Amino acid sequence: MTSVPTPIPSRTQYVLEEIKRRILTGRLTPGQALVETELAAQFGVSKTPVREALKTLAGTGLVVMSQYKGVTVRMVDADMAREVYDVRLLLEPEALKRAVRRGASLDAARDALTRADDATDTAERSLANREFHRSLYLPCGNPLLGRMLDEVRDQAALVSAVAWAASPSWEREAGEHREILRLALEGDADGAARALHAHIASFVERAFPGVLDEEGQE
Repeated sequence: MTSVPTPIPSRTQYVLEEIKRRILTGRLTPGQALVETELAAQFGVSKTPVREALKTLAGTGLVVMSQYKGVTVRMVDADMAREVYDVRLLLEPEALKRAVRRGASLDAARDALTRADDATDTAERSLANREFHRSLYLPCGNPLLGRMLDEVRDQAALVSAVAWAASPSWEREAGEHREILRLALEGDADGAARALHAHIASFVERAFPGVLDEEGQE
């Protein structure tokens, strides 16, 4: 029999999404301690939903649980960026290529691009950019491939948040997004995949110079 995932209680889900949002928009910074009692007071809940939310976030790689240091927001370094973006470079362009070749609708990607252009703050723009990328790979026709990319989605967003805080590059990335979508809508699967690969590679290279060269030398 196929096991059915246990639903997350609503309070835990609320705390989970709020902590995640704060991490991915830079309100909670890498290395910052996440104290159960403080978070419980902020959210008006007991420590139990906070504890469960932190366990889930540890599973997705956004926080680190240590016997000695407690729970902290995961630090972003070149090793983490290389691991996460290597997976994206291997899988995301291929997923987009498959989506284009099967004639999948990219309306959601177009909508996300519009939301990013219209965003009035970093949080809105970040969420819209995340949805843009997901809308490109999700209709690839292979649910497992989509889930594999979903697995690194939050960690990739954490890398992006740190990079944007150090050097905002929204306009450049928005232009690259428009070019990727244009090629995809024209049915140029290979061209769209190449543009997406270049977009992902150039971003992580700007944030962590030489990180992809290190990957190639290993």
